[in-house]
Amino acid sequence: MSLYDIFFYTFAAITLVSAFFVVFTKNIVHAAFNLMLTFFGVAGIYILLAADFIAFVQIIIYVGGILILILFGVMLTNKITDIPLKSEASFIIPASVAVGLFAGMLIATLLNTEWKSFEHGQPIPTLSNLGILLMNEYLLVFEILGVLLLIALIGAAMIARKEKA
Repeated sequence: MSLYDIFFYTFAAITLVSAFFVVFTKNIVHAAFNLMLTFFGVAGIYILLAADFIAFVQIIIYVGGILILILFGVMLTNKITDIPLKSEASFIIPASVAVGLFAGMLIATLLNTEWKSFEHGQPIPTLSNLGILLMNEYLLVFEILGVLLLIALIGAAMIARKEKA
C-alpha cells in the first residue's frame, strides 16, 4: 500500500464517517460542523486526484461561504424564536431505498466505464485548461450563469424581507 492509498483511504473515511453523522445527528449545529468535515474530506480527495481548482473552489465556496451561511442562519434563528433546534430522522426507509438505488447506479457506472490512463503517471493540468476554456469557448455561458446567480440572490433577499400583512 502506497502513501497515496493511505491518504485516499483516510480522506474517504473522514468523508464517509462525517457524512454519516450529518445525517443521523439530532443537533443541527453538530450536523453543520460534521458537514464541514465532509467538505474538507471531499476537497482532500480532489487534491489527490490532481483537481486543484475544484478542491480550492470546494473549500472557498462550500466551507467558506455556504456552510458559514448555514451556521449563521441556524444560530440567528435559534436566538429569535428560542426554540431548541433538533431534527428527527424521518423517512428512513424511503431514503435508504433511494440511496441503495443510487449506489447501485454508481457501482454499475464505475464497473462499466472505460477509464482514461495518464502517460507516465502525470495528470493533465486542470487549472490552466479550465481557465482557457472559461475565457475562450464558454465565456458567454460563464457570464450568463453569473447574472443568473445574482438574480437568484436578489430574489431570495426580496422573499426573505417580504413583510407579512
